[in-house]
Amino acid sequence: MTIDSATVHKSATKFTIPESLWDDAFASSFSPAELLLYRSNLLGSDLTVTNFGGGNTSAKLQAADPLTNEEVDVLWVKGSGGDIGSMNLDGFATLYQSKLLKLENHYSGPDDDDKMVSYLPHCTFNLNARAASIDTPLHSLLPFAHIDHVHPDAIIALAASSGGEAATKEIWKGRIGWLPWKRPGFTLGVMIRDYVRDHPDVQGVMLAGHGIICWADSSKDCYEHTIQLIADAARYLNEKLGQAPAFGGTIVPNNPDRRAIAAELMPKLRAFMTSDPPKLAHFSDDPETLEFVGSSDFERLAKLGTSCPDHFLRTKISPLTLDPERLGDEIYLRSSIEDYRKNYADYFHRCAGPDDPAMRDANPVVVLVPGIGRITFAANKSTARIAGEFYGNAINVMRGAEAIGSYVALDEQEAFNIEYWSLEEAKLQRMPKPKPLAGKVAVVTGGAGGIGAATATRLLSDGACVMLLDRDDIALSEIAARLTGQFGKDSIQTSVCDVTDETAVTAAFRSCAVAFGGCDIFVANAGIASSAPFEETTSALWKKNFDVLAEGYFLTARSAFTLMKQQGEGSMIFIGSKNGVAAAKGAAAYASAKAAANHLARCLALEGAAHGIRVNTVNPDAVIKGSRIWDGDWRKERANAHGIDTGAELEEHYRLRSLLQRDVLPEDVAEAVYFFASDMSAKCTGNMVNVDAGNAQAFTR
Repeated sequence: MTIDSATVHKSATKFTIPESLWDDAFASSFSPAELLLYRSNLLGSDLTVTNFGGGNTSAKLQAADPLTNEEVDVLWVKGSGGDIGSMNLDGFATLYQSKLLKLENHYSGPDDDDKMVSYLPHCTFNLNARAASIDTPLHSLLPFAHIDHVHPDAIIALAASSGGEAATKEIWKGRIGWLPWKRPGFTLGVMIRDYVRDHPDVQGVMLAGHGIICWADSSKDCYEHTIQLIADAARYLNEKLGQAPAFGGTIVPNNPDRRAIAAELMPKLRAFMTSDPPKLAHFSDDPETLEFVGSSDFERLAKLGTSCPDHFLRTKISPLTLDPERLGDEIYLRSSIEDYRKNYADYFHRCAGPDDPAMRDANPVVVLVPGIGRITFAANKSTARIAGEFYGNAINVMRGAEAIGSYVALDEQEAFNIEYWSLEEAKLQRMPKPKPLAGKVAVVTGGAGGIGAATATRLLSDGACVMLLDRDDIALSEIAARLTGQFGKDSIQTSVCDVTDETAVTAAFRSCAVAFGGCDIFVANAGIASSAPFEETTSALWKKNFDVLAEGYFLTARSAFTLMKQQGEGSMIFIGSKNGVAAAKGAAAYASAKAAANHLARCLALEGAAHGIRVNTVNPDAVIKGSRIWDGDWRKERANAHGIDTGAELEEHYRLRSLLQRDVLPEDVAEAVYFFASDMSAKCTGNMVNVDAGNAQAFTR
């Protein structure tokens, strides 16, 4: 890698100082359990306080035993796999505190940690189905009423630094203790309990490489104590960061074209990652990442890997780093990923024992490129985004740790023991089977229309991510809002795009590549319709139909074809029309343009086969309900052509005209699109399927 000869020194990115958001008036009517939830949600909603899905909170509350009706102490603690920022009351495990304390009778040392987890269900209170987390002993063995255990970046920066213990003493003057690294479990709970017993004046304990645990007598006091400790650490680190440039200073400047470069790079990387289902990608060029990847210390620190278990369970122990000057070399990119997989396999075989699970996916999760940013890959978009956020946390940790000493990563064997921990393996085995279109990216033009929206819904429901293109920004926003509410924000992207504008089309597909990593399914659906006797068909009307239905299909299909060719596979589906195969009186421009699009699909099927690209056509007819096209002049024009009313009479006309005498709905067309998008049609290309309730004139010949 060629670098600038001069190191650029600039102020390091600082840690955010959290502030208390507790609202006494809002919380005044809450029950003790609701106060615990309020505290948890406040802590978890701020990513400077704890990572997504990380940290846990607890309270020891009085409740009536459902069998004896006697008042007993119940531990409420965040359940396994939950997120304190978004959880509800049912996200807490509830356990008899008296039974939890008796578990120590079954504990004889660190080798029993996994065994102790199996006893937790026996302590369940009131048949609560929420599984208790591995961190439950940290809360049950301490005598305090309210306990928080969080992993904020500023705290982990202390916990993962060679200077962390000294800094802890300097900041809190002995009020916060320090324990060496120990992975979560019953043994760690015992260590903390014994440390607090021997140091009765401490108000919390720093856990090396792991986080901090603290306590108080009420939910409000516990929350504010936690916030204050994080603020103390952040202020201390910010003062140290002001004394020298972060990571040794910048040696690779930010590339102003980095998003365009990422759009070219991400589909190639995605293609080289051998996995089933395929990977989805997430790109970030946030200031913290750019500061890190462009720095003098970047390569040294990246090789060390992450420290906190919360981080590397999401990101793998270390990232793949790429030379920004060789991104156009596909041989280099392919070999880089192959080398990463080989190195991961070597790591696995060095560390694995005879009873460990089989090696998992060896592809990189995090890819870092100086001057460009951070790309993360996972089986679904949400996981890819969250993995990126976790590596962002790791960058913050390294920046702070280096400011007070040297960053300390976990020992390789210890990291492996957590990554392949039987408890983590059990979580993975409980995960649901991926949906049929998991890992697939679809682009749907005319996405705000009836067929477009129904198609998007169908593809999303089976696990695909969808980029919706439409020129109507208001209608597009409305459809996107509805789909986001149903399927979540990570799976939906939109781009306002006129398919006749070559520049806009190129930009839209580039946005899709940056948003998801490529394009696997393309649905050419944007359309118009017009009707006029042939001698009254103006050249403008003819051109308008061909601009949208022929050239629009050509421009969008060309962009999709380019991405799919890079990936080595893809499925293209053209929404044609009955009129594309059957002559239509009074619609020469529309029918001819549709016929041109249908023939383009056949041509692409010939060219695409060598690259694993399938191209098929769905020919609907008379999709009146839910169609924006039929809401316009087309309805009046076709009604006039048939000499009938524009309302129910028109719908009845088309229904009775079909052989099956049934209405054709957008959802019916979407089912045919799904067939061609899915592996059910893996051996189909160059085909047409009519969705018209039967029309003999349109039978394909």
